[in-house]
Amino acid sequence: MPSTSTPTQNKRQTIDTLIHARWIIPVVPSQRVYENCSLAIDDGVISAILPTAEARHRFSAREEHQLDQQILIPGLINTHNHAAMSLLRGFADDQPLMTWLEKHIWPAEQQWVSPEFVGDGTRLAMAEMLRSGTTTFSDQYFFPEAAAAAAREAGMRAQIAFPIIDFPNAWSRNGDDAIEKGLTLRDDYRSHSRIGLAFAPHAPYTVGDETLKKIAIYADELQMPVQMHLHETAGEVEKALKDTGLRPTQRLHNLGLLSPQMLCVHMTALDDSDIALVQKTGAHVSHCPRSNLKLASGFTPVAKLLDAGINVALGTDGAASNNGLDMLLETNTAALLAKAVSGNADALPAHQALAMATIHGARALGIDDVTGSIEVGKAADLCAIDLSELEQQPLHDPLSQLIYTANGHHVRNVWVAGKLLLRDRRLMTLNEEELRQRVGVWRDRIAGRTT
Repeated sequence: MPSTSTPTQNKRQTIDTLIHARWIIPVVPSQRVYENCSLAIDDGVISAILPTAEARHRFSAREEHQLDQQILIPGLINTHNHAAMSLLRGFADDQPLMTWLEKHIWPAEQQWVSPEFVGDGTRLAMAEMLRSGTTTFSDQYFFPEAAAAAAREAGMRAQIAFPIIDFPNAWSRNGDDAIEKGLTLRDDYRSHSRIGLAFAPHAPYTVGDETLKKIAIYADELQMPVQMHLHETAGEVEKALKDTGLRPTQRLHNLGLLSPQMLCVHMTALDDSDIALVQKTGAHVSHCPRSNLKLASGFTPVAKLLDAGINVALGTDGAASNNGLDMLLETNTAALLAKAVSGNADALPAHQALAMATIHGARALGIDDVTGSIEVGKAADLCAIDLSELEQQPLHDPLSQLIYTANGHHVRNVWVAGKLLLRDRRLMTLNEEELRQRVGVWRDRIAGRTT
């Protein structure tokens, strides 16, 4: 590959980090695989992508990594999560969505959710995400102050989508109270390089028109993202039609919410009019295939959405409904499911599935100028994955092997803004033993073994 940096003089340039990889998949440009190439990183930013022999000649690095038989990709981006719900993993499995929510999850949250719960649950989620290659996540949950603090301390990149619900809950009295608290939190993180804020009206059936109108006005004035569960089940759409006479997408469009700042989460029960509205307004879609499958919520028509030019990203949803946060597994499931739903084996090929988990996710969160691909000038948010296992041989196509045989257990190293957060599968900013102890405490509390 040609060098993508400016030549220097004979003296070697001193930089922070050099990473030498057997393969690099930059995502942008699409369908490229660079072999035996290196990344030069300085001050958290990618400064060069070039052949390894040239990199060794031109740069002197304070830290150097040799990734034999590893593939380097942009850090994975999880566009929809309820991180603290990791503490409810396996708590109420094998239930349909509304039964799961009304009979199990909401009562448990009412009893247990607190800043302490959210802090510990978010740290557990981040440990899992880092160990499976995720560098950026969008989180939508109560006590977003605690989630933001945990992400800041751990070094991850995060969009904190503060929840807005019109009735009293663990964090707010009503929609107005939630908006006020969320905007205060936004002010606290206004200048932070890794933490951003977003509005998160929960769903069409928990937020009324007046609150949604206010969110639309604020989002436009402040240029803030909005994220919302939408068209999650056919039942949701049927009830909306009965109650309002409108499909949820049409209602949100009428209220001014569908726009390029809007991320529509789930989107399983869609007809052609819904797809046309999303296309027309430039809204994005977060596809959560494994959660949708487990809750029998329906199938997102990914191939149709992509054919319409709609930006489709990936999310895991929370570990209470998935039950994991492994974005490589999510990407694999998305690729397979798209083929089955469309009836076309060439739907969502490997390179497009990886783009959904990286640059599409960055675009959906409004940070594609910062992350989502391996390009000079972007943040060094990176994931190194081992492709040497026997089960991955023979290796004819590294990109195909990545999507169809790899999972989070193959992730070896993870960087965010050039900082190594996972070194040879060892967490660098989170204490694994302490996490195990804290999770055990919550398990016993929820099970009623302690108070």
